[in-house]
Amino acid sequence: MTYGFIGLGLIGGSLAKNLKKNEPACTIMAYTPSGTTAENAKKRGLIDIICHSCRDAHFSECDLIFLCAPAEENIKVLADLKNVIRKECLLTDVGSVKAPIHRAVVNAGLAGQFIGGHPMTGSEKSGLDNATDHLFENAYYIITPTEEVSRERVRQFSDFTLSLKALPLILDAQEHDYITAAISHLPHVIAASLVNTVHDLDSSKEYMRHIAAGGFRDITRIASSSPAMWESICVENSQNITRVMDAFLERMIEARDRISNQDGGFVSHMFERSRNYRDSFSFSSPGPVKRSFRIYCDVIDESGAIATVATILAVNAISIKNISIVHNRMYEQGALAIEFYEEAPMRKAVELLRHHRYTVEEND
Repeated sequence: MTYGFIGLGLIGGSLAKNLKKNEPACTIMAYTPSGTTAENAKKRGLIDIICHSCRDAHFSECDLIFLCAPAEENIKVLADLKNVIRKECLLTDVGSVKAPIHRAVVNAGLAGQFIGGHPMTGSEKSGLDNATDHLFENAYYIITPTEEVSRERVRQFSDFTLSLKALPLILDAQEHDYITAAISHLPHVIAASLVNTVHDLDSSKEYMRHIAAGGFRDITRIASSSPAMWESICVENSQNITRVMDAFLERMIEARDRISNQDGGFVSHMFERSRNYRDSFSFSSPGPVKRSFRIYCDVIDESGAIATVATILAVNAISIKNISIVHNRMYEQGALAIEFYEEAPMRKAVELLRHHRYTVEEND
């Protein structure tokens, strides 16, 4: 197989790494707006051929081309690719909004060669340097075929996502955009708005910022996402985001009015209903709002206490992402917060620390 890439960021780079791992004999070529990114990828052995534009003749050799640039760039390159690629070549993208790219491929006369894709995974870090060959494992990979593309091609692409150890799910492009507006796009808007609210309400002494506990940290973690990327998403999916935001605002206004009237029964029902629904979720696969792998460990406030815990983990080859002392214990279960990159080392750490008679609680 010969694969082409337009853009090699976190998703594109991770796809290339996975392909080189699973198909060592494959040929990968790429065009990146920043030529240094492609050069870096070639030095690492992730790609074989550097393309210098989207009109590069090398793209005529491709069986599958991934559009991994920002959405507006993916749309722009369609006109160039149309004049280069073979009829047998399949195009796919990895964007968070599907309707605009679907309209563009129809207008370009490429609908019979396009299957939209959205791997529901990612990282708080971006770029090729943070790409991994296992980014897609156990993550939903949404597939949005056009009406014109053959069912056989859809089946083949679904099999390809399975080879990434992802979980393929076929949706209509419009349905996809409505769903992601609710479970991904609105949460990012809420997180950013909440952070900005606290920023604006905080005093010059910044007590709110200093004593913010784990609950605030967890709900606002995604506010650190790329402003440029989320500007693009919010503009492209504005109608769906506005629709779900209206529903959310109705609930916020009702909650505000009931709390103002000290309606304890409503408040209790609100939290009970949300708890029951949230507890029914399965977080075994990494969705658009990334799960944090954090534990809380009770330690005695004495010299060397933190070093002892860190040594236990290091001796057992467990890498940690972050370790910090919890100053606000209102919503926490331990004095030491330890965060990991993945679930497996977190589970191993819990077992080891409990074996050493530490009291450990997992972040749910």
